[in-house]
Parts: sequence; structure tokens; C-alpha cells
Amino acid sequence: MAKNLKVTWTKSAIGYNQKQKEILKALGFKKLNQSKVLPDNESIRGSLFHVKHLVNVEEIS
Repeated sequence: MAKNLKVTWTKSAIGYNQKQKEILKALGFKKLNQSKVLPDNESIRGSLFHVKHLVNVEEIS
């Protein structure tokens, strides 16, 4: 069974680089405090690395 990540957008992107805002949009976030279940792969982890100060990540099965 593939692992998944539960990602919650917890901090506003106002005042941060435009690229970080685009990454949040690409991950599917539209509102603050929204949660998404995303597949655990290298591309998702790479995107999360760039916005790690704005999100909380939990591993789920």
C-alpha cells in the first residue's frame, strides 16, 4: 500500500516569494488551514521542502 502525506497549510504566504505562492497553488491549496492528502513521492516532497515553513506534514498510510 502506498504511503500518503497529510499536508495542512498553516501560515499565510503574504510577504513571501511569489514562487512559494505558486507552489502552494500547484499543490492544490486555495484557503488557509486547508488540508490535502497527497501521494508520498519525490516531486511532492521537493515542493514541500520549499514551503516547509508554511505547512505541517504528517505521514499516513
